[in-house]
Amino acid sequence: MRTICFYFQVHQPFRIKPYRFFDIGDDHYYWDDYSNKSIIRKVAQKCYLPMNALLLDLINSNHGKFKVTFSISGVCLDQFEAYAPDVLESFQRLVNTGQVELLSETDAHALCSLVSPAEFKRSVESHQAKIKRLFNGYQPKVFRNTELIYSDKIGSMVAEMGYEAMLTEGAKHILGWKSPNFVYQNAIDPNLKILLKNFQLSDDIAFRFSNKTWSDYPLTTEKFVNWINAIPKEQEVLNLFMDYETFGEHQWAETGIFEFMKSLPAAVFNHTNFGFSTTTEVARAAKPIAKINVPVPISWADEERDLTAWLGNDLQNEAFSKLYELEAKVKKIDNPEIQRDWNYLQTSDHFYYMCTKFFSDGAVHSYFSHYETPYDAFINYMNVLSDFILRVKNKEKELETVGKEEV
Repeated sequence: MRTICFYFQVHQPFRIKPYRFFDIGDDHYYWDDYSNKSIIRKVAQKCYLPMNALLLDLINSNHGKFKVTFSISGVCLDQFEAYAPDVLESFQRLVNTGQVELLSETDAHALCSLVSPAEFKRSVESHQAKIKRLFNGYQPKVFRNTELIYSDKIGSMVAEMGYEAMLTEGAKHILGWKSPNFVYQNAIDPNLKILLKNFQLSDDIAFRFSNKTWSDYPLTTEKFVNWINAIPKEQEVLNLFMDYETFGEHQWAETGIFEFMKSLPAAVFNHTNFGFSTTTEVARAAKPIAKINVPVPISWADEERDLTAWLGNDLQNEAFSKLYELEAKVKKIDNPEIQRDWNYLQTSDHFYYMCTKFFSDGAVHSYFSHYETPYDAFINYMNVLSDFILRVKNKEKELETVGKEEV
């Protein structure tokens, strides 16, 4: 078996509205509904709707031979339901073909796997329930953690939840001389298969496609197929993992990205011995060659492929620790608004906006952030968190009062 596994991450956060210090204790609604609706509709028109239509056409025209895999965050699904039901319907049509796989992840696209096994499990189960409700009882078999974050310990938690496989980054400092083009096993529980992103070929599409200073610009299907054919014959799997917004949003339609994707399957079928598979098909068909040891968490972000995009400075660590200090208290509170805000405040993007990196990584962070500076992002988030803490404390007092009255 020689196969290409296309995996696309679909995610949009609930962005926080400008929230001043003087709003604390007075305004308990944190979300920028206008921006969130405007952005989801803009990305729908540029990416989701045209790309979903293109994929549906490729699936139908190739009679079951072309397949892709998606992970759609819970917060993104919430926005599809609220602002873009046509997009949700287009994803449902894709899944109904039987050639599209959906993965599990955390509902809020959160970093909770790093600090709380209990919250991690709750968030995953919440996402499972959402996928089941929206996609006709669908039950994912493979897991994709937020930002492809993975470690041996996280993998073992995922295995305990019953998943067959998990995705992560084919980071050089983990692989060493080994290739990402094989299936591996979790070091603690070898029953969990590990699929690794080939970041070189993935990023050629996701990041370098329209870069006119790139030595291989322009990227054509002929050139890409030649690179595929150069993969040693014993290497069975090419995992191309990327943000779905690559198509039409990060790489505009004018770059030719849609035409590239439209012509790629035929080029692969006609000029290589590769086919296409979903992640479950890869995990079940390819025999793992070894355990992969990842004692310290990795991700798919930045040059380091570590956690510093979200937890690399004092601002991020302060906000992150203050948020998760509330976990035990929040779980005692039966209040829909508290639970919603607890969920949405965990989204990794809020911490990403606080990153203070410079040079090439810093440019990427600035592109994705709607704040002028990381410090603005931190101040705005901490103002909101301060109000949320007050609300939690007030609910605690109410519970204590009710408990005393019952006694």
